[in-house]
Amino acid sequence: MAQINEVKVPDIGGFKGVTVIEVAVKKGDTIAVEQTLITVETDKATMDVPAPFAGVVKEVKLKVGDKVSEGDLIALVEGSAAVKAASAPQTAAPAAPAPVSAKPAPTPAPVAAMPAAPPPSGGNAHASPSIRRFARELGVNLTQIGGSGEKGRVTKEDVQNFVKRSLAQPQGATGGSALPGLLPWPDVDFAKFGEIETRALSRINKLSGANLHRNWVMIPHVTQFEEADISEMEVFRKELGAEYAKQNIKITPLAFMLKACAHTLKHFPDFNASLDASGENLVLKKYIHIGVAVDTPDGLVVPVVRDVDQKGIVQLAQELGTISAKARDKKLPATEMQGGCFTISSLGGIGGTAFTPIINAPEVAILGVSRASMKPVWKDGEFVPRLMLPLSLSYDHRVVDGAAAARFATYLAHVLSDMRRLAL
Repeated sequence: MAQINEVKVPDIGGFKGVTVIEVAVKKGDTIAVEQTLITVETDKATMDVPAPFAGVVKEVKLKVGDKVSEGDLIALVEGSAAVKAASAPQTAAPAAPAPVSAKPAPTPAPVAAMPAAPPPSGGNAHASPSIRRFARELGVNLTQIGGSGEKGRVTKEDVQNFVKRSLAQPQGATGGSALPGLLPWPDVDFAKFGEIETRALSRINKLSGANLHRNWVMIPHVTQFEEADISEMEVFRKELGAEYAKQNIKITPLAFMLKACAHTLKHFPDFNASLDASGENLVLKKYIHIGVAVDTPDGLVVPVVRDVDQKGIVQLAQELGTISAKARDKKLPATEMQGGCFTISSLGGIGGTAFTPIINAPEVAILGVSRASMKPVWKDGEFVPRLMLPLSLSYDHRVVDGAAAARFATYLAHVLSDMRRLAL
């Protein structure tokens, strides 16, 4: 007959006050005998604590970061005493993780211990024994995964997400650090050369870093440079700005950029497209949603402005102000960063003359905008001062060729130079 049983921390080699670094189950989970419940870490070893019997988890008493010793309560499990493990948990001798190419490891000893893994460097990964076994069973090389857990630890979700991304890649694609012949990242003790300070990357930096790495490795980038004469546009923008200032609507150049890009995307539909997961089909989109890179204290985020082609410049300016504020206040939901067709990354407010933005997959192009400056332009037989805006269009060369990119950039520059074209 089923009964509620207490599961406690077994003998962990006499260690006391060890840290729980992973809780592998939650209330309602059905567990098997010797399934990992928690993982603890001492100064010298990382150990899995398995379930002594099968059943259903009714309550978990620990959380990540708790300090535990032998006899502390882990969870309440509804199960039968008849299915308890035959022997009491024992601590196994430390052992190095098996190679990724090895077959799945046999059922581990009740408490499997191994040397504590250092942060990812020199080919090693920071992960618990249960995660290493999980990765081996899926054929995943942990050194290819950036850990999102505490101290860069690889979690079960990290492994699962890596597998999902790999399955979604076109056949034959190579991503991450799997490039053949790639040397390991140098492991340097910088403190030997002087005073240092270590600062953890923000969550946004970690997530965007992995995405940017994948995009740069998998997409053959080419960047087309162009300049747009925005002298008349700037005059018009200032007039609008003065008109709507009393309504607290800030008319920025980016609102004009959004409208001009939407108009250009309609004329060049291959830029408003994505390769499907097989890499053999181009998905052409009948809507125009444009992502806008926003600088926040924690890093760049890219909210998406929807149906740009159906909105006026004033409405776009209002939406830009709203989403930028939400991004900086960390109130931007994930749904507002999805569904983009094209991205604009504007550094005009900071400076620079040109740059090569990285494409935001699965999009096929991204526009970089630098700071506008007055330049002498030959016009009607003489040099005249004109406000010129540098444009940098990075494109996926699998979808877009150089001639198409040049036409796109030139057309966009023409639209920006004469906003009346938006009425055509």
